[in-house]
Amino acid sequence: MTTVRKLLGTVRWYVRELTGEAEYDRYCERRRRHCPHAPLPTRREYERMRTAHREQDTPSRCC
Repeated sequence: MTTVRKLLGTVRWYVRELTGEAEYDRYCERRRRHCPHAPLPTRREYERMRTAHREQDTPSRCC
């Protein structure tokens, strides 16, 4: 039973990392450490910020 739980935990961790779901949790942890009184964005707001940041910081290509 323990090995099954461990396997499921590992699979869950892998899927969260692969899909980017864990990234929001890490962002919230960092934000709480650095700005404990600042409000946290919802997951949807975070995804919008992340997408806007990614589109804004697109490197220029020569080809």
